[in-house]
Amino acid sequence: MKKMFKLSLIMLLAFSVVLAGCGKKNEDTSSSSGGSEEGGAAKSSVKVGLVTDVGGVNDKSFNQSAWEALEALKKDKGIEAQYLQSKSKEDYVPNLNKYVKGKYDLTWGIGFDLGVDMKTVADQNPDAKMAIIDAEVDAPNVHSVTFAENEGAFLVGVVAGSMTKTNKIGFVGGSEIPVIKRFEAGFKAGVAAANPDAKVIINYTGAFDKPDQGKAAAATMYNDGVDIIFHASGATGTGVFNEAIARNKAGQKVWVIGVDKDQSLEFGDEVTLTSMVKGVTTAVDKVTREVIDGTFKGGHETLGLKENGVGLADTSSKNVPADVLKKVDEFKQKIIDGEIKVPEE
Repeated sequence: MKKMFKLSLIMLLAFSVVLAGCGKKNEDTSSSSGGSEEGGAAKSSVKVGLVTDVGGVNDKSFNQSAWEALEALKKDKGIEAQYLQSKSKEDYVPNLNKYVKGKYDLTWGIGFDLGVDMKTVADQNPDAKMAIIDAEVDAPNVHSVTFAENEGAFLVGVVAGSMTKTNKIGFVGGSEIPVIKRFEAGFKAGVAAANPDAKVIINYTGAFDKPDQGKAAAATMYNDGVDIIFHASGATGTGVFNEAIARNKAGQKVWVIGVDKDQSLEFGDEVTLTSMVKGVTTAVDKVTREVIDGTFKGGHETLGLKENGVGLADTSSKNVPADVLKKVDEFKQKIIDGEIKVPEE
């Protein structure tokens, strides 16, 4: 009888320990949902969805820059963020609708190509907050951010015109859309301002997601004596870099000028002369924070040199001589002061 009593007592004590352990586990879970135990940011209830164009989130260009901004906000503000990669233009409307119909607090569209479809979805869902990079959408619930790419491209054109040894410079574009034409126009103007004798050879691949086409375009240009290529072609530009890297390894010294972000971080200083950066990360961060703090408004803003929305990568001094960078700064100030009007087309 005593043995049975002791056994029952032991089982009761063991069961109590299990219950106490379960209660402690549930308490930890609920408390950690409000913030990290290391003192990180409190978890926000804001949900943000991002839809890429066909270049994809790993394009090493503007789609990637946009997603990196949201990843940083996940860590800083604890927001929930997801992305959908569009494999074709037919994916834009259903991808945008997935987040809008899912009651996300903000839906981003990245790239000019999403403009028309975002307008359609925004009009059908006037209460949804939406934002877009590189296109202007006329809807009260959409915040549009565009950039003066022509101004930034002018500056890298000055670099190319000053540093070419063959007086043959290349430009590889994706599709012939207004944003890319601004890149081309500004680049040609910058080259001409620095070196009237230099010739700029233009090649549009018609795609932002075809590295093989970028590689072929670069090969043709380098074969024709071009020694510097500026690309504005999204993931297609990966092929431009790959061709330049192969040629440098074979002993032919050629350069690529990167676009949208500092592409030397992806492809190396040995091949990246400089990069024309756009403040995509800054813009996505700014507008998303406005949703978080409740100050979001629709409308349109353009970021240029004056707003520090475009410019040269901070690492440019690794390959660009000080006298050329001084020349770039002089042209930059003239553009900001209105002494130089950079063409857009």
